[in-house]
This record gives sequence, C-alpha cells and structure tokens, in this order.
Amino acid sequence: MVKASDGLLTVKEAGEWASGYIGKNVTPSNIAYLIQYGLIRKIGENGSTQVSQAELASYYNKFLTSRENYFKDRLGEDLNWALSFEQYKEAETTKHVHRLHPYKGKFIPQLVEYFLDNHTDKFKTETYFEAGDIVLDPFSGSGTTMVQACELGIHAVGIDVSAFNSLIGNCKVAKYDIADLKNEINRITKVLEDFVRNSNAVAFEEKLIQELNLFNNQYFPVPEYKYRLRKGEIDEKKYGAEKEKEFLPIYEKLVAQYDIKLKQDKNETFLDKWYSQHIRNEIDCVFNEIKKIQNAHTKKIVGIILSRTIRSCRATTHADLATLIEPITTTYYCHKHGKMCKPLFSIFKWWITYSKDTVARLLAFDNLRTDTFQLCLTGDSRTINIFEEVKKKNAGFGNLLEKQKIKGIFSSPPYVGLIDYHEQHAYAYDLFGFERKDELEIGPLYRGQKREAQISYIQGITAVLNNCKRFLADNYDIFLVANDKYNMYPTIAENAGMKIVNQFRRPVLNRTEKDKTAYSETVFHLNKGDKI
Repeated sequence: MVKASDGLLTVKEAGEWASGYIGKNVTPSNIAYLIQYGLIRKIGENGSTQVSQAELASYYNKFLTSRENYFKDRLGEDLNWALSFEQYKEAETTKHVHRLHPYKGKFIPQLVEYFLDNHTDKFKTETYFEAGDIVLDPFSGSGTTMVQACELGIHAVGIDVSAFNSLIGNCKVAKYDIADLKNEINRITKVLEDFVRNSNAVAFEEKLIQELNLFNNQYFPVPEYKYRLRKGEIDEKKYGAEKEKEFLPIYEKLVAQYDIKLKQDKNETFLDKWYSQHIRNEIDCVFNEIKKIQNAHTKKIVGIILSRTIRSCRATTHADLATLIEPITTTYYCHKHGKMCKPLFSIFKWWITYSKDTVARLLAFDNLRTDTFQLCLTGDSRTINIFEEVKKKNAGFGNLLEKQKIKGIFSSPPYVGLIDYHEQHAYAYDLFGFERKDELEIGPLYRGQKREAQISYIQGITAVLNNCKRFLADNYDIFLVANDKYNMYPTIAENAGMKIVNQFRRPVLNRTEKDKTAYSETVFHLNKGDKI
C-alpha cells in the first residue's frame, strides 16, 4: 500500500488524491460525507476546510485491505470476490427504475446482468441467454430480472404471489406518456399544496425545525460530535437520552400551541397506527386525486409514487424505518444522524422529491430499454399456467412463449424464515385495498426456520421448479440465488429432477445499515444434467 504523507488537502484535492490512491473515482461529495459522519477530521472553518492526507490514507487502508480478508477469513477462500461488485457505487446498483420503490431482499442488477449477458470470464465460461430469448423469474419481487432483461433485449416473465410486488415490477417496465404523467403530478401537487397551506401542521413543523436546529447546533455540532463519538469520547446512549428529556418540554409546548393531533382516533389498520392524523389527511387527499386519473399506466405509476412517499412518512425513527418497532410521536435522539430528530407531520416534501425522481428514472430507462416483452403475473408459481395467463394479458407475448418456450430462469427465491413479504408493504395493501396472500408465501418469517419450516420450504421450491419446468425449453438453464445454510438445495434439485452443475459463491456487501457481518450467498446453476 502506498504510504501517504501527513499533508493537508482541500476537499477537492482530497477527492483527486483518494481517486488515485484507491483506483476508484472519489468525488468531493464523498470526502464531505466522511467529514460529516466523523470518519475523518475536519480541519479549518467553512470556506477553508481541509483534511489530513495521512488520516485519509488510514481510513482507506483499513477499509480496502480489511473487507475482502474479513469476509474470506469467516466464509472461506472460495468466495468469488468479483461477484461482490464492490466497484459500483450505490447510484449504480440502484440505477434508473430499480429504485422506483424500496423493497427488502432484492438482488442488485449487476448480478442479474452478469448471468444474462453474453460475456464470459474464468468463472462464467459460457453464455446461457441471447437476445430474443425468454427468461422467467418465478419469484419476481420488485422486478429486477425483468428490468435487466429489457436492457439486454431479452423477453421476460415474472410471477409473484404478492399483488403489490407485481404492481411494482410492471410499473418498472411499462411505457409511459411522460407529458400526461407530468401533468397529473402537477395537478395533484397543486391540490396537495392548497390542502397543506390551510393546515396548522405546516407552521408547527417550521417552528419545530427552528428549535431543533438551535438545539442540535449547541449539543450535536457537526462534524465534531460524530468524530468524538467514533473516538469513544462520548457515551452516546447516556448523552442521547439526557438530551431527549431536555428537549421534550419544548416539543410538548409546541404541540399544545399549534393543536397538533399526534395519533388517529382509530388503531385498526396499518394506516391508522403508523401515521399522525395530519399525514393521514394528506394521504387521503392525494389518493382521492389519483382515482381521477384516466390513463391506466399513469394512474399506477402515480400510485407507486404515493406508496413510496408514505413509506418514508411512517411514524418511526430513521434507524428503524426498515424494521418497525413502535410508532414514534415525539422528538428523539437519532443514532443514524447523531442528533435530535422528529417524526414527520406532512408528506409534501417527500411527494415532491419522489415525483421528480420517478420521472427522471423513467426517462433514464427509456434510453436503455429494448423493444421486448416483459410482464409480471400475480399468482402462485407452484400451480400457475404461465402460457395461459400471459396470453390473457398479452396475446402477442403468449404466442411467442408457446412458439419458442422459456430458455431459463434467473431468480432469488425467498429465504426460509427471513422476511414476511406481504407485511413489509402493509401500508400499500391498506392503501390500494389489495387482497393479501400471506398463506401462500414460501418460507415466510412467521413460520420460522426449524425443521418443519425447512421441509415445507423444500416442498414449496420443488413444486415451483416442477411447475415451471413444463414451460421451459429442453436445453434450459436455471440460476437460483440463495444463502443455503441448511443445505436444502441439493434435495430441491433432486426432487425436481435436476442437477446442480455449478455453484458461484459471492459475498453480499452492505446488506443493511445495521448488519455488517460477513455474509454470502450462492448462485446455484441447475439444468437437466445431460447437456453435451
């Protein structure tokens, strides 16, 4: 590793130096992030901020040399580190429509592309799909396989038991009248703006933000506070709790002054429990306007914007956004941001942000998509007749399926006892009124991971493969991404009359903000086992 001197660098110079040091593009924004979160010290005042070159080198040395070794020490040397895709920034792993809506447990598009495209390397020694082929994802989730297939000129069918998952996937690959979409967004935004203008919640939140800024600047100065935290100079739990109590009277006084209703009268549904009355009123306002949209595609994608918006406005802490614990109705010390934060009292900001973001992502994907078929069916992959159901939705695609059949599968089946796929979008099921099919999920969290759950999982995945096999071409290839810690996939393959002909073990980086433990998954390659 190159040794760095202890010179001082401006933020711009630090980005240029770090780019050469680690062989990846490091922007001034990346350096500013390290400063803001206390990963390196800020030297100097605003306008003349500098950082220590030696400290920057120390950070990158630790980060770069330890991660691969850390994973391999714990998981084995047979990890294919190239399949970690660590060279890609988050903006690339969530590119264009892949981030139209949050979704737990999805794989990154680069992994799908690796196995679907026509390149070869020392690990992937042959190609399995060509332009014009049809690929199937029987656990479509948020539609990653369909989107990447569309980029590569490959037709794709997705299947998901969750009606909301199917909606997300189909919205990602649909073609839109962008002018109509913008007009409807602008119309609804104007209605919402008028609605919130007459709400005391706006004035309340503005005053609350002012008070929080004053308090945070005094007790949680940036970046000094976070730097001291990382050095162990502050007991975060104790200090945070003290400041929570100290700010609470200020908050309670404002709530009373502006007559803020922190909870709804009902507590029967997700939308009742996890949103303040003010936010619920705004949700209902926007949803009523969405119902007036005439264009079906526009109506669906605007519905996705609202769903994404209300997910970000749930009454929870920033750290617990993905794993809800209890509704939060007061200000709180935020471990994620290292300061006092607050619940939200209006959806307006996020509605604006996600509306603009959605339009930009759809336009970006329009420049990449090919003229191919993509469709996600809502149904049980263990029993669904793929050809019949596709033909009902799109006769042209149905005829193509029957003519050439499906070349193969690329999918990430649910992991046993890890996620309740319906529950993660409970707010959307309440909003849209979709029927939940929790009982049809394979390996849901609520069934656990014990032997009985494992047996049920094996039976479920086997049934999916046996059903889908009816619609595959004779020379099919199947790729299933799984963390098989219970060694179930050899049994699944045998029960489905297939053979595991290869396994690609890959490290999974940055799964969640809270879980940094070494973790891997395996891409199982299955086929009939009699290929020449």
